[in-house]
Amino acid sequence: MSSSASHTINLTPAEAFAAIALVAIAADGVIANSESQILRATFARMQLFQDYSAESKNEMLTRLLDQIKQQGYEALMKVAVQKIPPDLKETAFAVATDITLSDGELADEEEQLLDALYNSLGLSEEIAAKIIDVMLIKNKG
Repeated sequence: MSSSASHTINLTPAEAFAAIALVAIAADGVIANSESQILRATFARMQLFQDYSAESKNEMLTRLLDQIKQQGYEALMKVAVQKIPPDLKETAFAVATDITLSDGELADEEEQLLDALYNSLGLSEEIAAKIIDVMLIKNKG
């Protein structure tokens, strides 16, 4: 990897998961209340974040947002998909999809992000389509 971004961003598995979720939120340039609620609820129920206090989660998200501002979400996503545990790749994609669909709309930027994300995570188009279909059903109405 010749890009300097990959050398300056260092993520734990939990931070990588959070980064993917945060990139999904930031993709359309707007952080909707429904998106931040999903993020908090996801962190609260996951074993991956059990050792994180509310303050440490907020600090982590602030650091990740700073990375997005400094280097763009593509650089953060590139590192995050390399650091995420293999058994959480489908989960990360599902959470990212849930977040992007939580406002009831799929902006062009969000659709492009989901396409790039499932490819980067090495998920099949079939699995990605199933996850998207379920999240569309979940977020209807």
